[in-house]
Amino acid sequence: MVDRQDNGRPRSRRLPRAVRERQILDAAVEVFATHGFHTASMDEISEVAGISKPMLYAYLGAKDELFVACIRREAARLIEAISTAVEAGLSPDEQLWRGLQVFFEYVHHNQAGWTVLHRQANLQGEPFVSELVEWRERATSLIAALLAQATAGSAQPMQAEQTEPFAVALVGAGESLVEWWFQHPEHTAEGMAMRLMNMVWMGFGDLVEGRSWTPGS
Repeated sequence: MVDRQDNGRPRSRRLPRAVRERQILDAAVEVFATHGFHTASMDEISEVAGISKPMLYAYLGAKDELFVACIRREAARLIEAISTAVEAGLSPDEQLWRGLQVFFEYVHHNQAGWTVLHRQANLQGEPFVSELVEWRERATSLIAALLAQATAGSAQPMQAEQTEPFAVALVGAGESLVEWWFQHPEHTAEGMAMRLMNMVWMGFGDLVEGRSWTPGS
């Protein structure tokens, strides 16, 4: 069943809660990414979502609660996409390559989501920065585990806690490279993944083989 809002736009009714929340979050991510947290209005979000403002508050709360929900959803989606792409049977370098490909492809197709997750959350202070820190920790743990698996058959196998510094560096490099990419959109997602893969694996590949650089070597 469909009725009409005051502005004449159709408004659907009796949707399942999960569908309605997805509809709200999609609209909120779009508006927050375009205007930023402080400038974005709940009126515009309700209009884009096609629901009344009271219903918006009833489903996901006030604006700060809605913003946190957006950050959490985008972080969960990105982590899930990378986790799904990295198959256990692949070689270590292929696992890393798949993960980087999915990361850049995801950002390419979800620029508004990345803007909310990384740019907006970073600018607004607490409690939003804590959500960003949690996403980074989850991403770091995932990558550290993958890098540790890569060393399993090497002369110097590592545990995840030993590969964590490399994972932190990789997450930071990925975030920085995305920001550069936004300023140079002529490059493809695959090309960006290839650049980071070569920078990382040409160095980490030696560690997998038990070779490392030392001063004077």
